[in-house]
Amino acid sequence: MDYPAFIAATRNQSRTLAKTIPDTMKGFAGLSRAVKEGGVLGVKEKEFVALGIAVGLRCEPCIAFHVEALLKAGATREELGDVLAMAIQMGGGPSVMYAGKALDCWDQLAVA
Repeated sequence: MDYPAFIAATRNQSRTLAKTIPDTMKGFAGLSRAVKEGGVLGVKEKEFVALGIAVGLRCEPCIAFHVEALLKAGATREELGDVLAMAIQMGGGPSVMYAGKALDCWDQLAVA
């Protein structure tokens, strides 16, 4: 999987979706901003929670976007490993498979 290209393609799909259902997508964007800007946790911690959920739910586009956000938030590969370990503990075998995808995504985006 080429994660930089996958992220670009997924962003294009989201833009097309936003043209089709603009009110829904604006509402979702507003919710996303409010969650990231409010509360007591920092953006990095919130993105780790989101990544854990993405692995557990097996949402590959979500994994890619949250790994990208974690790199921007200053996360380390070691921190990522701890979160992936917890996601595996909570999700079992399927989470092992998607944790591998998250790590591959990190490794590709970290050098891009």
